[in-house]
Amino acid sequence: MAGLLQMTLDLFGAPAAAPAPEMAPAATPAPGTLEPGPAKPALPLADALAPANFTHPRASREVMLGNARVAYEFTRAQRRTIGFVVGVEGLSVRAPRWVALRDVDAALKEKGEWIVRKLDESRERQQRLDSTRIDWRDGATFDFLGEPVTVRLDPSHAFAGSGGAILDVAGDPGSGRVLRLALAGNASAAQVRDAAQAWLMRQARRIFTERLDHFAPRLGVRWNKLSLSNAATRWGSASADGGIRLHWRLVHFRMPVIDYVVAHELSHLRVMDHSPRFWETVESVVPDYGALRRQLKEQPVPRW
Repeated sequence: MAGLLQMTLDLFGAPAAAPAPEMAPAATPAPGTLEPGPAKPALPLADALAPANFTHPRASREVMLGNARVAYEFTRAQRRTIGFVVGVEGLSVRAPRWVALRDVDAALKEKGEWIVRKLDESRERQQRLDSTRIDWRDGATFDFLGEPVTVRLDPSHAFAGSGGAILDVAGDPGSGRVLRLALAGNASAAQVRDAAQAWLMRQARRIFTERLDHFAPRLGVRWNKLSLSNAATRWGSASADGGIRLHWRLVHFRMPVIDYVVAHELSHLRVMDHSPRFWETVESVVPDYGALRRQLKEQPVPRW
């Protein structure tokens, strides 16, 4: 049966096929991340024994894997193996046309523990992402350089020369910063979002330019063009002609994380791969790049 199996894990969107890896132990929380909160009260026995349910929106078959009921999308395909994909929608299974359904069920049960664990992880990640969704209105909050900012709609000021937005300190000590937008109190969510995004993108260009100018001489390279990216899966990229692309939403992170990404892309102007020599180049200017890299991967980014 092992020869028929192929499993992939996709937590971000379209799956990329790969053999199922051995699961590494849970990573130590990166610096700056929140420690787990107080332990939750024990579930009632009936709830603890109730089966978990995972249902794909296009489910056509169902199976019990341990104490979990898994309704999954099943398709036949021209392939040589049974493929499992765990994504944000749930479990998808693709099987060769000649494989009997009983063999598909046997394969699912053989790898049931792995499948349920991945479904749990995918669900938890989606819940974390949903919890970061920004409600674009007066009083909305988001992180800027790792610190909370509260949006206030302030139509009484034109904020000349500031693009209709200005950042100031809140009136109450310890209550954080306030982004004042020159919008009416009844502005739509789209108007608030677009105004905040325009301000963030201006800050991103200013900050990225400063950090590129800071690190380029230290790395002995020259950059000649900065482009702001909105890519779905990449924080940055570099081209051999000195062009640098950085995702504008990096400004949600702390400055050390931004510095890691800037140094990473500038290092590619010296080493156009991810060989040991490349990582040595990054380390020469960002010694703790490993911890910052983990934080970039693990910290949820606000959903827009």
